[in-house]
Amino acid sequence: MDDSMKSNLQLGLLVLIAVTVIYGTFIKEDSLPRRSTPATTVATAKQPSTSPIAAPQNQLDFQQPAAQTPEPAKPLGPPTSVAFAEMSHDFGAIKQDTENEKIFIFTNTGDNPLIIENARGSCGCTVPEWPREPIAPGATGEIRVVYKPGKQKGKQAKTVTITANTEPRDTRLTISAEVAAEEGA
Repeated sequence: MDDSMKSNLQLGLLVLIAVTVIYGTFIKEDSLPRRSTPATTVATAKQPSTSPIAAPQNQLDFQQPAAQTPEPAKPLGPPTSVAFAEMSHDFGAIKQDTENEKIFIFTNTGDNPLIIENARGSCGCTVPEWPREPIAPGATGEIRVVYKPGKQKGKQAKTVTITANTEPRDTRLTISAEVAAEEGA
């Protein structure tokens, strides 16, 4: 190893040490974002390296705080309850590449407005539409579900999950069908 290479390596190590010291000196725990569960930054002395170019023993190693599990989302409004006239629907025998619609009727049976935050199908072939405005206590609403089986064949069962300010937050509706192949397919 020639002298200029050794000099560059030493300069690089000095820069790394300087950055580490500056980081440890000027970044304080108070300036880090707060989390709901306390997580502390730990500084420990590094063990001596076995490499020919050892880092100084007083170099600090900053460990990252442990990852936290996200908290479940809170409902958009005070809790209420909902009742569906039907929780499932069987389309019976249908053909591939058809559009099949079912409207699920529900009633807000609670004392607070019902706020439907989301409705999602278990696959792209099952698409729900839902009211975006709050449903008053005692009022009714509709969830429109369109099932397009595409090239699916045989017995099919799909779900639509409704997320609202209810307990539990998710309500699951089910649709099913026996999909017949197109003629000549």
